[in-house]
Amino acid sequence: MSKIKFIILSILFLTILSCKQEEHSFPTEKRFWDTKDYKSAILELNFGYESDEKLPSFDDPATRVIVEKLVDHENYKVVLDDEELGTKYRNQIGEEFFVRWKDMNDIYQAMDLKDNYLYDKEQLAVHDFGLGLQLRYFKLGNDEIIESSDDPNSAFVKNRINSNVQALIGNFNLYLDQINEEDAYSVAGKKMIAKGVDKYFPELIALYPNANYGTMTRKIDLMKDKSNSPEIKASLTKLRALIESHKKEE
Repeated sequence: MSKIKFIILSILFLTILSCKQEEHSFPTEKRFWDTKDYKSAILELNFGYESDEKLPSFDDPATRVIVEKLVDHENYKVVLDDEELGTKYRNQIGEEFFVRWKDMNDIYQAMDLKDNYLYDKEQLAVHDFGLGLQLRYFKLGNDEIIESSDDPNSAFVKNRINSNVQALIGNFNLYLDQINEEDAYSVAGKKMIAKGVDKYFPELIALYPNANYGTMTRKIDLMKDKSNSPEIKASLTKLRALIESHKKEE
């Protein structure tokens, strides 16, 4: 092969490789993703991949960083937990993240021919991201209601806040619905569901210990009877006991 041909082929190869690498672009070099980064990343993940093309996953060393950035709770915490910022501003950002998170739920829903999730760990990490986000977002919304009200102790304000808390509890109940599809998850996935219950549900109860958890306790009882996972059953049992302990303290 002549030297000129070798150079041309080398340039061609590098060009093809470069195009392949830039086919899917994500700002993984950024320390924190803002809502604009999420918007572009979610569009790419939802619509930029062919049906037979593998999505970024925890098990793929080449794409793991994309998933890790996508479900990194620090991305929203850096703003929502910053008490130097105004409540209204943080609540606005929280709403934007909440909208983006709802779009994230469509990314990892693919199933195989045996009705098993192809990306169960990634899907559950997205759900966990939403639980942590909602704990802050709903609280900020309630804080803004109180701050902007003439009478924070009025029945109107209390009813609005209670309505928001019940909506949050309802969203957490949706997390428990995954147990209905327990057979679609791997062993690792089932353990992730249990860990999600162990981590985020006690945080919810700590924030709102006097809320009405009647619908949640009924859901827990149903899911505990339905589940065949020892880890999930144990987590639900602990959660049920935690709710009951707060009832006794009232």
